[in-house]
Amino acid sequence: MSESSTRPVVSEAVHRRRMIVALVATAVLVGVAAFVVGAASGGSAGASPTGSKGSAGAAETASPRPAPEAAPPAQAVPTFDMTAHSIDDPDSIWVVVDKLRPLDPQDYEPDDLVDVPVAHTWAPLMRQEASDAVVAMFDAAANEAGLSLASNSAYRSYSTQEEVYDGDDTLTARPGYSEHQTGLVMDIGAESGDCSLAACFGDTEEGIWLRDNAYRFGFILRYPADKTDVTGYEYEPWHFRYVGVDLSTEMHARGITTLEEFFGLPAAPDYAE
Repeated sequence: MSESSTRPVVSEAVHRRRMIVALVATAVLVGVAAFVVGAASGGSAGASPTGSKGSAGAAETASPRPAPEAAPPAQAVPTFDMTAHSIDDPDSIWVVVDKLRPLDPQDYEPDDLVDVPVAHTWAPLMRQEASDAVVAMFDAAANEAGLSLASNSAYRSYSTQEEVYDGDDTLTARPGYSEHQTGLVMDIGAESGDCSLAACFGDTEEGIWLRDNAYRFGFILRYPADKTDVTGYEYEPWHFRYVGVDLSTEMHARGITTLEEFFGLPAAPDYAE
């Protein structure tokens, strides 16, 4: 066999060996790469349960939580000032007059009495502050409900009360013990005269409106139907006593209907003497 006929055979064998070497090298490289990738993945996965948590903890440690806001200072709950006015001074709008608490002096007369410019049976006098409140209340009754109110009686002096007192202690007060003498009271009725100075006035439109709204103007219904054992007087749905808006609103809000109960005073169903 000549030299030229043997070269292709030698070249083909060499080529095959080279191919085999290349394939083996490639396989080795692939295996190494797979091992590296697997090792890296395994390390990450293995670190995940603790590493991730640790990283989060580190992050939390590195970023301190903001301090909680300080609690706002406690706000004082408003309380009603029970000492804002005297309950003994006859000049006080809170003076409490009942069968155990006569006026002092008993012939007391207010020094600021004025004519009250409202419809009336007898020309009424009241203290200035109470008069202004009555006028505002009568105007509201007319404007809000179309009702016409009138005064049946207001201030009565000691001497006048001597004439009025009829000996029935559940219906009238003795001189010196009457709220009318304070100049802070008005007996109110319908201008029509319907049920004037009678218990049925409480069931009229005028009586119901006064019962529900008088507190807005500083008045209380002084002798409620269910408090005779406290006040000593029968139900008088016409007798409204001025105490000022602060006190009347507080009594209304707390559901307390008598001055005796509000100020913690003894019930006064009878005179001490």
